[in-house]
Amino acid sequence: MPKINTALALSIATLATGFLLGACDNANNTNTTTDNTPGNTTNSGQGLKIGSLLPATGDLAAIGQQMSGSVPLLVETVNACEGVNGQPVTLVEVDDQTDPRAGAAGMTKLATLDKVAGVVGSFASSVSTAAVSVAVPNQVMMISPGSTSPVFTEKAQAGDFKSFWARTAPPDTYQALALAQLANQKGFKRVSTVVINNDYGVGFEKAFVETFEKLGGTVVNKDQPVRYDPKAQTFDTEAAAAFAGKPDAVIAVLYAETGSLLLKTAYQQGLTDGVQIMLTDGVKAPTFPEQVGKGADGRYLLAGALGTVPGSDGKALADFNKLWQEKKGSSPGEYAPQAWDAAALLVLAAQAAQENTGVGIASKIREVANEPGTEVTDVCAGLKLLREGQDINYQGASGNVDVDANGDVVGVYDVWTVEADGKIQVIDKVNPTPQ
Repeated sequence: MPKINTALALSIATLATGFLLGACDNANNTNTTTDNTPGNTTNSGQGLKIGSLLPATGDLAAIGQQMSGSVPLLVETVNACEGVNGQPVTLVEVDDQTDPRAGAAGMTKLATLDKVAGVVGSFASSVSTAAVSVAVPNQVMMISPGSTSPVFTEKAQAGDFKSFWARTAPPDTYQALALAQLANQKGFKRVSTVVINNDYGVGFEKAFVETFEKLGGTVVNKDQPVRYDPKAQTFDTEAAAAFAGKPDAVIAVLYAETGSLLLKTAYQQGLTDGVQIMLTDGVKAPTFPEQVGKGADGRYLLAGALGTVPGSDGKALADFNKLWQEKKGSSPGEYAPQAWDAAALLVLAAQAAQENTGVGIASKIREVANEPGTEVTDVCAGLKLLREGQDINYQGASGNVDVDANGDVVGVYDVWTVEADGKIQVIDKVNPTPQ
């Protein structure tokens, strides 16, 4: 399974720009399928080719590396049970570096040179925004296992994605609701927010503020939101602004690498005393408490912090965990079930379409994910039924992955905390209730 670093992909993207523009014109002006259209080849003599565009490096590497094993494992499983449309599946892996430019370059390579039909990725919402702008005109089906910005729902409703976008993690309108309800349950009345200044952070902030106010709470810095530059190196000003006025809690929507520096600054300035830190999925990685560090007393600075993260409660979860343990000798990390489900939907949809194309996959995603059809939790069992001409309703590891018209799913959320020893523990679940 080839793997490429996007430093090379950036060079390739420059060479491919002219070709990409031509592909955009073709995609917009004709419905004819030709062998030269990226993502839309009939592949009559070839097997299904898919890509992954996930962060092995950069600000989200700690989580990206946890999920990166899912797609190769899914491809290996499928190829052991006759593949898709009578041929083995090929995977091309690209590191998006948690960087929009690298993500766009990586998607350009996957679409125009590798000519994949579908891509699992990306994770960061800002990277997916850049990548999907390449995927759509090239008719490549893109399924993100973790881009949760509400912006994607809005763009899908506007018709921007032409059905070439879906995700297996629910949008942050739901996670913001879950976090707001958790803060309310804890009795917090006055909170402030600090977020990474990108689609993920700002979208989450907007949804959280709206929900928390409906619950009777006050966001003290609503009129002067604290949004930090993901390329910044110091965060003294942002930390001071976020904790100003001693709110009951600070809602911090961060990425691990930069977020750890911001929180460490807040602790070092003595701003966190008596203030509850509430976090989200962007930093839920085993290494994050260590990144924030320890105090002079040896205690983890982050001990006692609370957070939410999209959970996994699908009917296929137990079998997925067992397979991961057998193959890797460990337990899967955050978003690994969502990445598995994204890859599963790509292969099942290709088989349902009986063609290895992005157009075919896009046309069948909702059909294999939703009712009606025979419920299946095993991908190979689903492929077998599809070969026999039967309808299926895939039940995933992350959840039931019922994909709606906007490419969205609804999920459950885990509540997690940082223990005194720096370990992260899931302590509860919350099903967000719309207000």
